[in-house]
Amino acid sequence: MPGFRDWLLEGLADRATTIPGPHGKPQEEDHARPWYQVMCLTGVDYFSTLGYQPGIAALAAGAVAPIATLVLIVLTLLGALPVYRWVARRSPHGEGSISMLEHVLPWWAGKLFVLVLLGFAATDFLITMTLSAADATAHLVENPFAPSFLDGQEVLITLVLLALLGGVFLRGFKEAIGIAIVLVTLYLSLNAVVVGVAVVHVLENPHLFADWTDLLATEHTNWLAVVGVALVVFPKLALGLSGFETGVAVMPQIKGDPDDTHAEPRGRIAGAHKLLTTSALIMSCFLILSSFTTTLLIPQEEFRAGGEANGRALAFLAHEYLGEVFGTVYDVSTIAILWFAGASAMAGLLNLVPRYLPRYGMAPRWARAIRPLVLVFMAVAFFVTWYFKADVDAQGGAYATGVLVLITSAAVAVTLTARSMRNRRAAVFFSVVAVIFVYTTIVNVLERPDGLRIGLCFIVGILVISFVSRAGRALELRGAGLTFDDEARKFLLDAAKCGTLRLVANEPDARDAAEYRDKANEIRRDNDVPKWAPLVFVEVTVQDASDFETELHVRGEERFGHRILLVNSSVIANTIAEILLEARNLTGLVPHVYFSWTEGSPFRNLLRFLFVGDGEVAPVTREVLREAEPDRERRPRVHVS
Repeated sequence: MPGFRDWLLEGLADRATTIPGPHGKPQEEDHARPWYQVMCLTGVDYFSTLGYQPGIAALAAGAVAPIATLVLIVLTLLGALPVYRWVARRSPHGEGSISMLEHVLPWWAGKLFVLVLLGFAATDFLITMTLSAADATAHLVENPFAPSFLDGQEVLITLVLLALLGGVFLRGFKEAIGIAIVLVTLYLSLNAVVVGVAVVHVLENPHLFADWTDLLATEHTNWLAVVGVALVVFPKLALGLSGFETGVAVMPQIKGDPDDTHAEPRGRIAGAHKLLTTSALIMSCFLILSSFTTTLLIPQEEFRAGGEANGRALAFLAHEYLGEVFGTVYDVSTIAILWFAGASAMAGLLNLVPRYLPRYGMAPRWARAIRPLVLVFMAVAFFVTWYFKADVDAQGGAYATGVLVLITSAAVAVTLTARSMRNRRAAVFFSVVAVIFVYTTIVNVLERPDGLRIGLCFIVGILVISFVSRAGRALELRGAGLTFDDEARKFLLDAAKCGTLRLVANEPDARDAAEYRDKANEIRRDNDVPKWAPLVFVEVTVQDASDFETELHVRGEERFGHRILLVNSSVIANTIAEILLEARNLTGLVPHVYFSWTEGSPFRNLLRFLFVGDGEVAPVTREVLREAEPDRERRPRVHVS
């Protein structure tokens, strides 16, 4: 079915330098929007947590919930917000904090570190989709006007909502920001009404506040003890920090200034700063007011499992104080934004996975296309929903763990960046923020270890798939473009004038006159190459074998009367194969390449090829050529002696 295949792989980028975005086109070519419109795309994730955050806070902290929420707000505005403003400045093309940490550790350690962070990012984004859809289902089923036959069908309803979300992305997701603007505007407006009415009710009934303070005094000896309890329990409220990493991931959607350049998109960075700051301020206001009013107005037993306010505290107030009709409108708005909250998470996944895994060779080439990835992510989301039975509380630990690990890694990345810039004051400040987030993450993991276990499952899955994919793609041409400089081009064209193009693969050692003389004599003797036939040496220097695709710039250099092609790469055999094919295209001759056998165990050489980039070069070069050029007549000739 070539038509279906073409549709499925539409937008597939052939090179790692072109990163597809959620529209199935390169990110930099997407239709950019003003920052406040893009804020709505992140807002469907960030603001939608109001649907369940007040209930979670009350369930976790009881009467102390407003104080714990205030601690969370302080950490948001004075910790997470400054951190991600720095991240936005350092990764304006949507790479996020992961790219800042990618270069902290060299070689394979750096790649493994990124894969672990991607595992937690996948946990965050995928659980965002499943948890939000499950909470939308809860609002639907618990609405008084909902048909009775929906009760008990939570898993099925959640799967249908996820399928509809996947359908949006399979169609192209072109109108996502427009949909997000409508949903966020309506949802925040309705929340403002509900919270406003709740605040008025509290003000008209001052005994509610007195009852709350009396309860605090009964449960705790003094206000210092209350604050201490709030500091201990606030990590359980970490869901209120979600949205920052997504806010950076969608930066390519932000319209910059006319004079923005790819290297310095100052307008886009300024827009991202406004997006992050505005959304944090809006969310902070709603969080403290909603936590305060729900704690004072809703009996504690209603927050527990089976209670009418479980996972839907503000919806409870909407029905209680504004009537069933308004409450139903609020429910519909909440259901819609919770359903579409997965769009923000999906956009984040579609930004991160094509940016890293194909470039590492740790995903198939089709992973740069949008629709196959959507199908994969939806399959995982279906499994997670089935496994957790669409239970919001059961997924909260995994969600919080993913969110906190990403924010903690961002704080560490910003701290290291500030230190490298010798900005001591910023480094000290961000070090303190990083320590606080490390504490928050550890407490959260100890309280809800299931979140870490789920995150580890995602990490193990990514690691296994990544290394299997890397091994399966090991024989591909891995140059992200190849160019010859003028000298290299001249060497090849001059050597081709004799009618046969001969290249010698040389593993450089001393690089003195004796090395090249002895190598040339050996090749001529063992392969009956006449003395008058010109030889061009090829030397590949492996810089970072953990890279998969690298841009190849071949330089020509003459030493001791010998002509040499020099290139830096991540692997020797594949690079030589690509040079041979490009030399054939340049000269019109099928080149011959000469190798010497490598000593050592074949298995050891295989491992060296996979992880170090060298190994037994000759047979691997031949296999790469066989995979790349099916026509034997046009395939470069490999000689080994």
